[in-house]
Amino acid sequence: MSNPSRVDETLLTPLLYLERSAQVFGEKTAIVHGSRRISYREMAEHTTRLARALQSSGIRPGDRVAYLCPNIPEMLMAHFGVPLARAVLVAINTRLSGQEIAYILSHSGAKLLVADTELLPAAALHLGGCPDLEEVITIDELGIEPSVDSAPYSEFLERGSDDPLPWRVDDEFRTISINYTSGTTGRPKGVMYTHRGAYLNAMCEVVHSGFDRDSAYLWTLPMFHCNGWCTTWGVTAVGGRHVCLRAVRPDRIWSLIRSEGISHLNGAPTVLVGMANHPAARRLDAPLTVTTAGAPPSPTIIGQMEELGAKVVHVYGLTETYGPYTVCETQEDWAAHPAEERARLLARQGVAMVGADPIRVVDAEMNDIPRDGETMGEVVMRGNIVMSGYYDNPAATEEAFRGGWFHSGDLAVWHPDGYIELRDRAKDIIISGGENISTIEVEQAVVSHPAVLEGAVVAMPHEYWGERPKAFVVLKEGQSAKPEEIIAHVRDRLAHFKAPDLVEILEALPKTSTGKVQKYVLRRELWEGKGKNIN
Repeated sequence: MSNPSRVDETLLTPLLYLERSAQVFGEKTAIVHGSRRISYREMAEHTTRLARALQSSGIRPGDRVAYLCPNIPEMLMAHFGVPLARAVLVAINTRLSGQEIAYILSHSGAKLLVADTELLPAAALHLGGCPDLEEVITIDELGIEPSVDSAPYSEFLERGSDDPLPWRVDDEFRTISINYTSGTTGRPKGVMYTHRGAYLNAMCEVVHSGFDRDSAYLWTLPMFHCNGWCTTWGVTAVGGRHVCLRAVRPDRIWSLIRSEGISHLNGAPTVLVGMANHPAARRLDAPLTVTTAGAPPSPTIIGQMEELGAKVVHVYGLTETYGPYTVCETQEDWAAHPAEERARLLARQGVAMVGADPIRVVDAEMNDIPRDGETMGEVVMRGNIVMSGYYDNPAATEEAFRGGWFHSGDLAVWHPDGYIELRDRAKDIIISGGENISTIEVEQAVVSHPAVLEGAVVAMPHEYWGERPKAFVVLKEGQSAKPEEIIAHVRDRLAHFKAPDLVEILEALPKTSTGKVQKYVLRRELWEGKGKNIN
């Protein structure tokens, strides 16, 4: 619902960021992709032509336009071109199955799909079940023939023109994008972002990650994930340089850090683990800010990145909060702490970002829990950078906002200094003999073992205690450790009842495309036939 506005009032939209940067930094390099160099003037021109091409193809205000692309310039410019046409961007997770992609296309009612030819085959057999889909446009970077009838992107752009379009909106609460949740507990839900929320969250990223005109931002985070935590718009706002990365590989990351002078990157802790343990890793020659979220980072990986010379910014949020909502703001006196204690403090999820309402941790009656660092409650949020709702799902929206606050489903403690610290997802907590065991706490103890690369802890059935922890670990290359050694290591650091009863060593942990461990996969065999909801 639109708010009344003055005649002279400019409503908030991230489109304004590209308008300004094209005027102020017109000949400055905006996007780097291999040998391609695109200036801010060219970026704005491409965006305008894209918007005009969409309009010429029958896209009207409010229509959904889907993109199935890796982190390439066309995906970045879609974040401006689609809303410039007054349409809604649906950026699809590139690692989904064909059926999942088709469901999102069908549920969103997308009329047009722009897809990379490498990714298109996954969905090709299922597109017939998308009744609203009128056309497929393909981008070919690798010489792969399209697997469905389609028009090449270059020909599609020829439908457009250079006639300018207004970078303004008449309703800042209009939907700018729909981002679909991972759907691990059922059908994915479409999270609606507004122009206003995207504008404000993008500025939060600028403030807390420290972007400026000299920033070189490496796209290790998928642009489809919360619109790249809104940094698609944020880096553009300050005239920074986007360095695209088609596939996330630690060797390529380290190469680009050095060749492109990368100053910033975002990623889940698993990306940091891959970087810190790669043979190419060495102490940085220039400042690098690494903003991490997606899963709680362990103090171990934070410490490793600091040893390499990186500054770690730890943020927390969900798809429903435009990506990051809190930041672990560092305090001046933390620098005097030993490295291990500083890393532990940085592993907390922190306080609300500058553009967010204060965060709360509440009990079942919506009362604030004590700020004692021990009592657990659910994290709830509201305000400008919380979604406007789930697309075409009023029942789920009502349930999510019960009591007037968005319920995250994350359990946390509240420390005396006001910082929150996640203890678990509500569905992941282990209840053993009436005692709550935080899987995050146990995982952090597991990965502090010098031979462990990654670890995940889940509940397994126990005849007497009901549930007990089991750990799944991946060892570092060339390292060895016996399960009993890892258990003993955890027992040295935590109460004995929290230590895993069993440790299983794996080649790799099952993960989502954004680096989150799929714990329901690990639980499945343990609980099959036991009557527990493993999702």
